[in-house]
Amino acid sequence: MNALAILQLLPIDVTALFGIFFGSMVVLIPIAGLTARFALKPVVESLARAKESGARTEEIAMLERRIALLEQEVQMLSGIRDDVTRLVEELEFQRKLTGPANPTSR
Repeated sequence: MNALAILQLLPIDVTALFGIFFGSMVVLIPIAGLTARFALKPVVESLARAKESGARTEEIAMLERRIALLEQEVQMLSGIRDDVTRLVEELEFQRKLTGPANPTSR
């Protein structure tokens, strides 16, 4: 069969078929685009929030390290304060032991 015989068997107007196809695409492509936009918007927003929370995780880790260092410094300072208190008590004890030289008591 040659091409002319095939065209005679199929009573289809190819030009009309392409016109219908492209005419429907003119309407369907914007509809598909809007549908995809509204369907993908929550996914994109959740990915952006996940990326943002990753940055927050780093900030939280850094803040936890800073707080840990501050706690260590406070513990060290409280240890120094205890040492100074003991030193003052010892000096007062030694002063009481030696006492002021009282010339009238001799």
